[in-house]
Amino acid sequence: MAKPIKIGTTAEEQVVVGREHTIDFADEQMPAVLATPWLIWFLEHAARKAVLPSLELGESTVGTFVEIQHLAPTPVGQSVVCQAKVVQVDGPSVSFQLEAHDAHETVARGFHRLRIIRVDRFARRVQAKSRLEKPS
Repeated sequence: MAKPIKIGTTAEEQVVVGREHTIDFADEQMPAVLATPWLIWFLEHAARKAVLPSLELGESTVGTFVEIQHLAPTPVGQSVVCQAKVVQVDGPSVSFQLEAHDAHETVARGFHRLRIIRVDRFARRVQAKSRLEKPS
C-alpha cells in the first residue's frame, strides 16, 4: 500500500437502474427491478473506490466476503447511491459497512471485505490453476 487506509474512509457509486440491471424473470406480473447481483456489484465498486487512492502500482483488490440484506426494490429509471465505509483494516484485508439508498428509502445494508493483492502474484496463481488438468 502506498499509504495507510484510514478507518472511516468512505466512497460511493451512483447508478441509474437500467433494463440490463434487472432481474431476468421480470414479466408483466413481476415488475422490472434492480437485481441483487447488480446491487452487490455496485456496492463492491463503492468499496473499491474507497481504497484505490491507497494502492501502489501493481496492486488491486479482490472481494472475499459479502453479506447483504436487499431490503427494497428499485425500479428501472431510478437512481441508487451505494455507499461504503471502511470499518476495519487488518493488513491487506479491509472491511466495509455498506448501504444503498434510492430517493425513497434504504435499499440495502451489509458488510463486505476486500483483500489487497499483488496483481503479478495473483496472475501467476491463476495461470498455474489454468494449467491444471480439468476434472472429467
